[in-house]
Amino acid sequence: MMREHDTAQLSADAAKAAVLVEALPWINKMNGKTFVVKYGGAAMEDGDLCREVVKDLVLMYLIGVRLVLVHGGGKAISALMRQLDVPVQFKDGYRVTDEAAMDVVQMALVGNVNQMLVSRINAYGELAAGISGADGRTFECVAQSPELGRVGVIEKVNTKLVSEILDDGYIPVIASVGWGTDGAYNVNADLAAASMAKALHADKLVYLSDVDGLYRDFSDTDSLISRMTLDEMNTLIASGGLESGMIPKMASAADALEQGVRRVHFLNGTTPHSLLLEFLTNSGIGTMFLKEE
Repeated sequence: MMREHDTAQLSADAAKAAVLVEALPWINKMNGKTFVVKYGGAAMEDGDLCREVVKDLVLMYLIGVRLVLVHGGGKAISALMRQLDVPVQFKDGYRVTDEAAMDVVQMALVGNVNQMLVSRINAYGELAAGISGADGRTFECVAQSPELGRVGVIEKVNTKLVSEILDDGYIPVIASVGWGTDGAYNVNADLAAASMAKALHADKLVYLSDVDGLYRDFSDTDSLISRMTLDEMNTLIASGGLESGMIPKMASAADALEQGVRRVHFLNGTTPHSLLLEFLTNSGIGTMFLKEE
């Protein structure tokens, strides 16, 4: 039976093929590399956006990336606290976490958000395993300060459990809860991801949030910085020219580079296929930080 070719469809298919050809060298470079991705914000909390990000993560896994996903879930925690009549309090940007709040943190992050992410990834096969940073004493913590309660500072990262999950061919999905000798701790997800990237000597640390990257002027959308060296980062941090919310993220990124992580990327997870655009195209999309040119 003869089949007539649709010229418009052939043209569209040729364009898709050209994209795959462009991606080929990047796929080759990524195969076998370790990426730690911190995932949060609207890109995770919006169901449709989350499903699209998950597709990109699965594709990266299927082309051979050793993928570690670290997540928070601040809005989910606050919503559940209000539902359970647990007071929501913040001090200096940190959630005040007493014993009651810590119980809610674990319910929201480990019981809800973590399982949601694992379920969505596993819709494409037996790909993901969910844990918290308390499992296997992965994130060993001490209290940051008495005023904050059970907010933890990571003192040590034990990679044994995560490495075993990776070696078994799965994506570890890690909730940002830490282990302490006196119980569980609430851990900042940005810092948890950076700590894991350093401990694994990851090739890339990726912050996937709601902003496009680092701007020279956040009021000017045309001032996005595509790449910055560690020296430039340290100069910017010391200058006091950063917005307060960006300071801890930048500091953790600089520290990761100092400790051997090869590249750090800030990407907007609400931009369709931002992960693929950054890692599988020649132009990229977010801000990449590197130790030196």
